[in-house]
Amino acid sequence: ELVLADFDTVDLSNLQRQVIHDTASVGLLKIDSAARRIAAINPDIKLRLVHNKLTKENLPELLADVDLVCDCSDNFALRFALNAACVDAQKPLVSGAAIRLEGQVTVFDTRLPESPCYRCLYQEEGEDALRCSETGVLSPLVGMIGSLQASETIKILAGFGDTLVGRLALFDLKRAEFRTIRYRRDPDCPVCKNRSAPAQ
Repeated sequence: ELVLADFDTVDLSNLQRQVIHDTASVGLLKIDSAARRIAAINPDIKLRLVHNKLTKENLPELLADVDLVCDCSDNFALRFALNAACVDAQKPLVSGAAIRLEGQVTVFDTRLPESPCYRCLYQEEGEDALRCSETGVLSPLVGMIGSLQASETIKILAGFGDTLVGRLALFDLKRAEFRTIRYRRDPDCPVCKNRSAPAQ
């Protein structure tokens, strides 16, 4: 089952980077438009659509029966809420972001003792997230980051390969350069320092 969660509607400005939508989708709820396209590609995929805005209050129930979370959001508040909920529920979190000409992907899997969480990497007191609608992003970059997220998701679900746990993959589209930086778990992280061992 694939769970899609979004409360926003398709805007014409989305189409250059959100290729699952088309001009006929403008004004529709994004998840309804996405569900229509997914069903056209593969009608056997089981979908569950969540039309609500995701909050720290409704995330625990939503995450209770999922195997993994892909974060494609564009604001820090939701990213921090998703991270905290995934730490509590011990669900892997595949995080991707793209802005202007730069993108990044990483994996937080707090089922693993050495895995940092999002809060270990980013301070909650930081500036508000930059949004594509405000600062722009070159559309091919979004597809590249989404493909990397999909690859990490498949590796986790299928149980093969080395995932990006503890590593942040960065892509500079202007220079056509990839680089990977390592980061560690923060022993004083207010979100994950007291996490329990995963259930066997």
